[in-house]
Amino acid sequence: MISGHTRVFALLGDPVAHSLSPVIHNAAFLALGLDAVYVALRCDAPQVPSLMASLCYGGGGGNLTVPHKRIGATVARPAAPGPWSVCNTFWGEDGAVVGTSTDPAGVLAGWTQLGRPPGGWLILGTGGSAVAAAEAARASGVPVGVHSRSAARARAFEAEVQTLGARVDGTGPVGMVVNCTPLGLAADDPMPLSVGALPPGSAVLDLVYGRGETPWVVAARRAGHQALDGRAVLLGQGLLAFERWFPGVAAPVEVMNAALHRALA
Repeated sequence: MISGHTRVFALLGDPVAHSLSPVIHNAAFLALGLDAVYVALRCDAPQVPSLMASLCYGGGGGNLTVPHKRIGATVARPAAPGPWSVCNTFWGEDGAVVGTSTDPAGVLAGWTQLGRPPGGWLILGTGGSAVAAAEAARASGVPVGVHSRSAARARAFEAEVQTLGARVDGTGPVGMVVNCTPLGLAADDPMPLSVGALPPGSAVLDLVYGRGETPWVVAARRAGHQALDGRAVLLGQGLLAFERWFPGVAAPVEVMNAALHRALA
């Protein structure tokens, strides 16, 4: 039962109504008997700092999604030293808002599920999720290229991720194409990249997810590409976020995975 002692966690972004983060985290809280609740809160950029502070002050925390991951990094103190520019997970420590990015772990989970295809990664988009994908590529030792409708944004993105240690090189063979744009959230969205433009033999990882998989994933698979939607990414980053909020408590992987797949069935 929700009470005055219940810890509140929230997803801050716009849009958030589609998100299954509340499903997986509330399932975990229930399974472990934790006095906590997770909600999705649509908000605008000016509201993000105060919402993060209020959630942490009350003993909770949360996640940030499109388009607020960069704002989160200006509000939260990084949990570990080193350069950072996006934050998707936050909590309170000693009266301060602390944050990290668990998205790279989610992207690596998707790459692993695809069999770790050899070659560089082609990242579609230049936002916070794209930065997380580049950080995941750095951790896995592969180079990245970027595809953007804006040459200026592409150049800025390349410069940004190089400061984070990623290796930018779009000239070699591509092992995986990662959709880091919101395209696919709406039924009438165009494909993030036409299937005919996919590099031969490349795998596809779509950070967007939905019931029955996204149209891009379905089309890519029909064209002979290995393809996954974003459910593996959501679960991978969610497991780490949970363990940041509840140090010393192992995230109930099977419970969270089952809740996710029931919701997407």
